[in-house]
Amino acid sequence: MTLPGELLRAPTGGLWVMGDVHGALDKLRTLLRRAGLIGADDRWTGGTSHLVFLGDYLDRGPDGAGVVRLIRGLETEARAAGGLVTALLGNHEVMLLAALRFAQRDPHDQYGFREYWLSNGGQVSDAARLDAADQAWLAARPALARAGRWLLLHADTPMYLHLGRSVDAVNAHVARLLQSDSPEVWGHFANAFADRLAFVAPGSEQVARHLLTAFGGERLAHGHTPVSILLDEQGYETEQGPGRPVVYGGHLCVALDSGLAYREEAGFITRLEGQGIAEIVDYPGGRPQD
Repeated sequence: MTLPGELLRAPTGGLWVMGDVHGALDKLRTLLRRAGLIGADDRWTGGTSHLVFLGDYLDRGPDGAGVVRLIRGLETEARAAGGLVTALLGNHEVMLLAALRFAQRDPHDQYGFREYWLSNGGQVSDAARLDAADQAWLAARPALARAGRWLLLHADTPMYLHLGRSVDAVNAHVARLLQSDSPEVWGHFANAFADRLAFVAPGSEQVARHLLTAFGGERLAHGHTPVSILLDEQGYETEQGPGRPVVYGGHLCVALDSGLAYREEAGFITRLEGQGIAEIVDYPGGRPQD
């Protein structure tokens, strides 16, 4: 079930946010257990917490299909416990869905969707294991969500402003795009969704302000661009130290893609509260917990 962007009720527990998983199922399980959100049997133990996934469940890592099915189960279990799991759409979901949608119509891949997906870490095993219900669930993911003072989105791009002027309008627009039979529509959306680094340049916090003004919230949290890129290529310092979330863009933005599937030691899940970071749980072998 796709939840409306303007949440009608807010869980009373904490707000936990998980960046890009990219098929790293075992590491995801470890992080969720260390945060107290699931037990040894992978079932929800987070009570009334709100857990948000920022998209990109598939590709690069070994078990994207397993990630999808874990999250789908947690959605149901959290709701029964008075909590909430929100899973957003990432650009890698769009790549995979395009490759699957046009596979029979375009067996020689003249549109290039299959090559685009494979060249960005697509795993043939995921495509084979995802059933119709999994694919329908992926296509129903909202693009944006609000949780209290936080605007939650996958990509650090102003693309969302071109899709609507409210959270619900953007989500409805994206739902229509993902039902289109036009390869041009899919290609344009996939390319736009790949954009990144919109909040990096001096003065670019105004882009973040435009998003917050349009969609609500006081700060935004995103995935898509690994924190290592912001640190290594853009010279940012983190408030918490190396390998942790990056707070930037005039303190309006928090980058939460830990690069889970890129480096053995990488990985964290973050609890947000008010306008800042309340807690960071690291993957064992990475930075020790404070």
